[in-house]
Amino acid sequence: MAHSQSRMPRVMVLGLIVFSQNKKETLDMSDISASLPAAAAAALSAGDRAGLVNALKHKLQNLSGEHSDVLESLTPAVRKRVEVLQGIQSQHDELEAKFFEERAALEAKYQKLYEPLHSKRYDIVNGVVEVDGVKSEDAMEQTDDKAIEEKGVPNFWLTAMKTNEMLTKEVHTYHV
Repeated sequence: MAHSQSRMPRVMVLGLIVFSQNKKETLDMSDISASLPAAAAAALSAGDRAGLVNALKHKLQNLSGEHSDVLESLTPAVRKRVEVLQGIQSQHDELEAKFFEERAALEAKYQKLYEPLHSKRYDIVNGVVEVDGVKSEDAMEQTDDKAIEEKGVPNFWLTAMKTNEMLTKEVHTYHV
């Protein structure tokens, strides 16, 4: 285990504030945001989250020098236990970073596999193509002696959201 990590106190990051041993300090995020991609304001991908975790670990390591007195105040036996716990946490962090990398690669692989299906769905929903077995007269609807051709699947996404158990409560009349 690296010497700088063995002296690093465990801290909990909440928003932009760092809480460590009942002390509250403001965390300067300027160097962390520089390491994030421009799209970080949107949902973070797994790779972005791994980058953020690494940037936060680096920032916390820099803060560790300011809190070395916490470990110095512990008895040697307790300090040794904390150092072993920090080593375990470091191993966990390495595995988690590897997990995020592998998950990002897996998501990218399947995104490529999903793309043709999404494209076909788009074409059908928006009436760009017609599916086999649909006759042109089946797609025609007689209303007031006028023939109206229905293309695609009208209100597909609205219907999908209304029938989704989690989304149905979020769809209101003013959305339509």
